[in-house]
Amino acid sequence: MADYKVRFVPLGGVVGVTKNMYLYEIYKNTGEQENYDLQDIFIIDCGIGFPLEKELGVDFVIPDISYLKDKKDKIRAIFLSHGHEDHTSALPYHYNDLGRPPIFASKLTAAFVENKFREFSDGVKVTQINYTKEYRFGDFTIKCIPVTHSIPDTMHILIKTPVGSFYHGTDFKLDLTPPYGKSPDFYEITKAGHDGILCLLSDCLGAEREGLTLSEAIVGETFENVMRKTKGKFIMTTFSSNISRIRQCVEAAIKFNRKIIFLGRSMKENTRIAQDINYLPIPFSLIGKEEEVMKLPPNKVCLIVAGSQGQYGSALSKIANKMNKNVAIKPGDTIIFSSDPIPGNENEVYAVIEELTLKGAEVIYSDIQDQLHASGHGNKEDLKYLIRFTNPQYFIPIGGTVRHQQQYRRIVGELGFDEKKVFMLQEGETVWFTKGNTTKGEIVETKNIYVDAYGIGDVGQTILRERKSLSSDGIVVIVLAIDKAGSIMTSPRLLSKGFVFEKAQGKLFDSALRLLLAKKNTDNGKITDITAVKRKTIGLLEDFFYKETGRKPLIIVEVIQV
Repeated sequence: MADYKVRFVPLGGVVGVTKNMYLYEIYKNTGEQENYDLQDIFIIDCGIGFPLEKELGVDFVIPDISYLKDKKDKIRAIFLSHGHEDHTSALPYHYNDLGRPPIFASKLTAAFVENKFREFSDGVKVTQINYTKEYRFGDFTIKCIPVTHSIPDTMHILIKTPVGSFYHGTDFKLDLTPPYGKSPDFYEITKAGHDGILCLLSDCLGAEREGLTLSEAIVGETFENVMRKTKGKFIMTTFSSNISRIRQCVEAAIKFNRKIIFLGRSMKENTRIAQDINYLPIPFSLIGKEEEVMKLPPNKVCLIVAGSQGQYGSALSKIANKMNKNVAIKPGDTIIFSSDPIPGNENEVYAVIEELTLKGAEVIYSDIQDQLHASGHGNKEDLKYLIRFTNPQYFIPIGGTVRHQQQYRRIVGELGFDEKKVFMLQEGETVWFTKGNTTKGEIVETKNIYVDAYGIGDVGQTILRERKSLSSDGIVVIVLAIDKAGSIMTSPRLLSKGFVFEKAQGKLFDSALRLLLAKKNTDNGKITDITAVKRKTIGLLEDFFYKETGRKPLIIVEVIQV
């Protein structure tokens, strides 16, 4: 009789909030020895992350799939839990290396993903899931369960295996009055718990907040109340994938007979897709164009704009900084920020708010008014309900930071479960499950794969350090001219940008040159090993400049043979 093990491997999404990618693996032993062979791999999500080094030219981060590249023949399917970019948008970069397995998603998610693949000139067909159907892949049996989040068509995934069932409960809240889409299917959730759950993997991002998360419907009422009082242009900004929020704003605009105009590439693209599948119905007579904005009466305009995180170059940033020739902010205009700043983006968001306020607009954001934004992540009570409904043997908090994991473990303890059965994982840490035992496993090595305008993975830690030095401390270039015999022909020349003021530069560089000449990084007055000379010169000058100025410029040594 066959014996089985299941291993859970997070390649992202456990402590970094974004870059979600999770693996479930089945191993089978048909002999008498403890010799298990990998049979099947099932993947949930494949999303991007946002690096702290974003000002250094890195656009985003994607999961490291090095571990999977020699196992693509074992990958049976990829299921996408919902349409947010941190769960879907890395897939086009990795799909070929994963062996192009079948992709399954709900209707809106499938439309977003197929459109994203078209940007890569690489078409793909995503199978739309049927909530009443069970899907079989090797020894995996999969069932999808509707839940609510900040985007329609979000689902949880029940994974049945020979060792037990796993409930993968990524980003969710238990919204009993969602404005659109399906309500949480409490019957299927509780049925899964009744049948037995070996491990619950739960969103934990709201674990620090008390109570239940607000319903999305609350925000729609706020839009109507504010729009009713606005005499100028009404402008709303949110994430471009937040179709529920956008639709509520659209419905308020229809009620007050305002032309609806979308600004920003991602906003235009996502709303076009939502309209195509009838998730965002808008009367043709109320669809406006950007070029019409200043020609229409201000009280007949509703702009829905990308850039709620204050991103430089976004549609909202361009409006705030007078870089959009078609849209000018005037007194009487109202701008609503219907999203909270992502941690780390606060300064950018408040800078845009300052600019819009200076131009005479009334800017409304969550610091000064409630019910502009409802989180898509369940608070403590939402998390407790899911725990009670599923009644699992083990827990793995996902989708949060270390502090959110810690708070989730406390919640588990408050409900009477054993806190020792909560696995707080870092990226790449694994858990083995058998019918009789569950333990942490070996670590799968991962690293950040950076994506910028020039390629995938071309930017590493060394380049990021160099960019950081350039941005904060500037650059110094040392030029050595030598003849064919390796003799230095003239005194080295130092050039700099962004390092020290010109007045202070002369004395500092004279001292640096004296230091270099005193050390004599040559062999009998000749340079025989150019690489060694460069390395020693950089080391000397790094120490010298830091001692003299407290700064560490990027130092480049150029040896020119004349």
